[in-house]
Amino acid sequence: MTIFAGLGRTLAATLIASATFAGTVMAQDATEEQIKAARAAMDALNATAQFDGILPEIAEKLKSTLIQSTPNYGDLINKTVDEEALALASRRADLEREVANIYAKTFTVEELKAISDFYASEAGKKLLRSGPLAAREVMKAADIWAAGISRDLAVNSDKKLEAEIGAQKKAEGAAPKN
Repeated sequence: MTIFAGLGRTLAATLIASATFAGTVMAQDATEEQIKAARAAMDALNATAQFDGILPEIAEKLKSTLIQSTPNYGDLINKTVDEEALALASRRADLEREVANIYAKTFTVEELKAISDFYASEAGKKLLRSGPLAAREVMKAADIWAAGISRDLAVNSDKKLEAEIGAQKKAEGAAPKN
């Protein structure tokens, strides 16, 4: 059970550090209008969806670690960690508030409205949906282009250097030697 005490101390230290950081960040709260515009932009961007898996992933890792150290208590560990994870799920709203504050401080209300309007439009939704694929295809095209340019630069430079060096050698061979 020593591992549980160690995890408790680690968790306590993490919570204290998080509270200190959150207090620093939240000390500079944005206006209600900025937060409202930020939340609209976040919703249009689906900006925090990527964080939905954090708590479940942490819970699974913790269960795995605890079960490895005390395998006879696997059922109890699973039940306890799942219950505690569910109890912490409401803290997801803290992250939403932090992200809204960051967006509100980074962009003006007008910019946030423009972002929200664009990404809520069909073109914006398509950019969010298809943008990563387009970006991969662009990178692939750039790699192919770079390979062609590299090849052509090497071939063309080689031909020109061979001609120039050949002409210089021919001139040196024709010049009288002292």
